[in-house]
Amino acid sequence: MRVGFVGLGKMGKPMALNLMKSGFVLTVHNRSRVVVQELAAQGATPATCPGEVAEASEIVLTCLPTPEAVESVYLGVDGLIPASRAGQILVDCSTVSPDTSRKLYAAAAEKGASFLDAPISGGVPRAEAATLTVMVGGDADAFSIARPVFESLGNKVMQVGPSGAGSVVKMVNQLLVGIHTAAAVEALVFGVKAGADPRGLQEIIESSFGASAMFSRTVPLVLERRFGSATDVGVLSKDLGLITRLGKEISARLLLGAVAEQVFDEGMGLGLANNDMASLVMPLERIAGVEVR
Repeated sequence: MRVGFVGLGKMGKPMALNLMKSGFVLTVHNRSRVVVQELAAQGATPATCPGEVAEASEIVLTCLPTPEAVESVYLGVDGLIPASRAGQILVDCSTVSPDTSRKLYAAAAEKGASFLDAPISGGVPRAEAATLTVMVGGDADAFSIARPVFESLGNKVMQVGPSGAGSVVKMVNQLLVGIHTAAAVEALVFGVKAGADPRGLQEIIESSFGASAMFSRTVPLVLERRFGSATDVGVLSKDLGLITRLGKEISARLLLGAVAEQVFDEGMGLGLANNDMASLVMPLERIAGVEVR
């Protein structure tokens, strides 16, 4: 099967590599050409624009940083949808609003193509290990055809509903990630300031009702002071902004989501945009006068 991939960032690059490892014939495009040439050296075919990827592929996946980038790649002059054709399947793995996904679904349908919103969860380590969670919205027939592609990327692949449903489920996930991370750094600093050993704290909490994946993820990163770019504050700040705006549009109260958005926005204002979200512990450490080590 001929597969295309647009967006070879921290998540997209390992996903593209796993597609090649699974035997798919891959055509790739990215705004930065260095990574395109890197994949070309490993057997991928480089393309000069998204439309060229569409022309060469039966299924095209995208993994892009912002809704604006998604719309440009899909709807631009040299975009995927203008170059799409009947029977083709376009798949967006980005985090965008369900309205954006439904807009692209309708635009693809006008060309006789299918569109699936298939956001992913798991971070870079699981992207590299091909153990992502893939939540898919769209038509069942297109999902069935694309499923082998998804299964080369993740070990939990599920169609969650019609067009836009994948984006909704990803927003729920990101809402919880934001809230739980904000809670994790706050709880960690509180416990250490009050006299708890952070490693003992982690061991106990992980087997208690207060356990969360984000607490388990955050504590080791904080103890080792590994705050480099991974799951960045800026990415979650963008996602939480999308979520709280949608909450207002549909009249769903998102009190904790709004607080989490403020916590991440504070991190942005303090220059942490390109740091991992575990770095949000640092402002709290300064306030409390303690460093978690």
